[in-house]
Amino acid sequence: MIIDTLQNAALYHGLGTRFIKAFQYLQETDFSKVEKGHYEIDGSAIVAIVNEYDTIPTTGEQMESHRKYIDIQYIVSGEELIGHDFLSQQQPSKPYSDTEDFMLWSEAPAFFSKLQHGMFAIFFPTDLHMPNIKIADPVKVKKVVMKVSVE
Repeated sequence: MIIDTLQNAALYHGLGTRFIKAFQYLQETDFSKVEKGHYEIDGSAIVAIVNEYDTIPTTGEQMESHRKYIDIQYIVSGEELIGHDFLSQQQPSKPYSDTEDFMLWSEAPAFFSKLQHGMFAIFFPTDLHMPNIKIADPVKVKKVVMKVSVE
């Protein structure tokens, strides 16, 4: 996993052309004019999911992971905690769904990171993550999740 600010995105261009395109989209788009939804940036190879929500407590939440896509989770406005851990010997609480590219893990996160406006986190398939968590009180967050195909 990687956590940084969008102003440092060029440091990660070495991850490949899909990352360059994904970061370019994040840097060049005025998200105040973008509605919630799914947007294909480069067919199914790069997809942007724009979402707005109130942060929530950890109660009842589980970590997730993906196999087909790498997440770049970018905070447009607001702030949240994201719990995370490294995939090792854990067993999924919800088996992998190929159609959803999603599985759940019941273990508690090993640590939390605070993401604020202008920050992003990259989660690879071996990174378990629990996003959308409140810091103190619930706050409104606008986030863009870039789905970058691993293939």
